[in-house]
Amino acid sequence: MSHPITDQPTTDPAGEWDAWRSERHRALTAPTGNLALVETRWLPAGERPDADAARAGQPHTVTVTPLQRTDLVTGEPEHGLRFWDADSPAVRHFDRVDAFPYDPAWVLEATYTPVPGARRVAFEHIRDNGGTRELVVPGDITLTVDGRAYTLSAFDDDGTLLLVFGDPTNGDTTYGAGRFLFVQRTEDDRVLLDFNRAFVPPCGFSDQYNCPMPPRQNRFHLPVEAGEKLPVFRGGFPAQH
Repeated sequence: MSHPITDQPTTDPAGEWDAWRSERHRALTAPTGNLALVETRWLPAGERPDADAARAGQPHTVTVTPLQRTDLVTGEPEHGLRFWDADSPAVRHFDRVDAFPYDPAWVLEATYTPVPGARRVAFEHIRDNGGTRELVVPGDITLTVDGRAYTLSAFDDDGTLLLVFGDPTNGDTTYGAGRFLFVQRTEDDRVLLDFNRAFVPPCGFSDQYNCPMPPRQNRFHLPVEAGEKLPVFRGGFPAQH
């Protein structure tokens, strides 16, 4: 491990982590949280979504929202609708997300080097059958972990850097397709990677998401034993692995 942060900006980082976990639980079980997504419906080419019309006749617990992506073949915008049910089976059976104990050794500082222009990096997505979607990666994150140098690619997620990473715990104690981590900018050329806040991606809670998977450069050689492990459900409800 390298570059541990010993001078934390908070007096109780473990307490703030507990609060983060509580907020994660609240967000996951919200009416439009990850657990509530029951259908993603893509529309025929040229058709525009009408959320109000789609909502008609649905139970009062259902919310409908529009969404858009780029067609992998044509490159044209593709429109769709998402159906969220606050009383979905996943919400009703959800118990918690297991996590590793808080470990300050997994709070790492790294160097951030902006790259001029809108550089795009191909990310394979879990439901694209091997296809890739290009995401804007505005800079390189470099750090050394356990004696090995890494140059990580975090993409721009509505103005925040989002790291999609993999490690040997995937598929065993953590979600099989990797985990997500929001990257905190601390200075112009520095970022903070608090792997205690690594989280299960949305596709770990609903099969209606299409999550990016870790590119090769974002795969660590040692187990990252920090952050969320796997969702836990009651009554034999099947988890997404």
